[in-house]
Amino acid sequence: MTTEDLVRQQRSQFIKARALENGFDFCGISKADFLEAEAPRLENWLNKNHHGAMGYMANHFDKRLDPRKLVDGAKSVISVLLNYYPEEKLPEGPDDLKLSKYAYGTDYHYVLKEKLGALLQAIQEEIGEVSGRIFVDSAPVMDKVWAAKSGLGWVGKHSNLLNRDMGSFFFIGEIICDLDLAYDGAVQDYCGTCTRCLDACPTDAITEPFVVDGSKCISYYTIELKEAIPQEAQGKFDNWIFGCDICQDVCPWNRFSKPHTTKEFTLPESLAGFTNNDWQEITEEVFRELFRRSPIKRTKFDGLKRNIEFVRSSK
Repeated sequence: MTTEDLVRQQRSQFIKARALENGFDFCGISKADFLEAEAPRLENWLNKNHHGAMGYMANHFDKRLDPRKLVDGAKSVISVLLNYYPEEKLPEGPDDLKLSKYAYGTDYHYVLKEKLGALLQAIQEEIGEVSGRIFVDSAPVMDKVWAAKSGLGWVGKHSNLLNRDMGSFFFIGEIICDLDLAYDGAVQDYCGTCTRCLDACPTDAITEPFVVDGSKCISYYTIELKEAIPQEAQGKFDNWIFGCDICQDVCPWNRFSKPHTTKEFTLPESLAGFTNNDWQEITEEVFRELFRRSPIKRTKFDGLKRNIEFVRSSK
């Protein structure tokens, strides 16, 4: 082993240890390079209009595939996972209106950016001048692909990252930097012959293993789509009014999910006691106050009311 190799290993070990100290559950590192295998997949996905009204997905095609176009001199992608699986869950009975578990607490963008900022600062203090940028689902970065390349799991048939130890209820973030580090290798796919996620999706959004038509996903309808929800989706929402967890809930790997330890993601009391009647009678004032720092504010008050009415009209 050369001196340079030893330095890379020591720096990588420091980064991973500090990431865990900062509250992340997993950290892996991959080389910042062109995603050659992803280029035709992404192009085909866009050509089939699987992004629907999410026009931003077609923007910056070259940057999505090459992190060196996002950060000058980039050499490494540091990927982190932060568990959000809740200990206390909202009721999900046949008559209950449902929220995706990721939306229970504070908007993950705030939480991950703060933790990643502290990690980048620690790297700079330990190593010296390091140029890097933080990414949390807010720029053209293929986060699941980078997490998989960093050995943190594999991309399952439902297109979510799966980790053998804790399933798929994770937020993903990255630091792309100009630091030369020791790189991790990808792990194998452990989905096997299982098709539970494909079989369970009520809108047939998983068109084939590993391919999701985003324009048919309940999460897309309830969050991204700003127009009226298509009538062909009537009766298929299973009471989801913001996001959807069906493909994750049925995944056998999520039997290993463990409750998170991030206080910001805890279900607030004000939301825990919400009834169907509360949802139906929610006012814009209550919406603004209750979801001030929540991912749910993204759908806006009118969007949430639309979702609730769409589900109610399916009864």
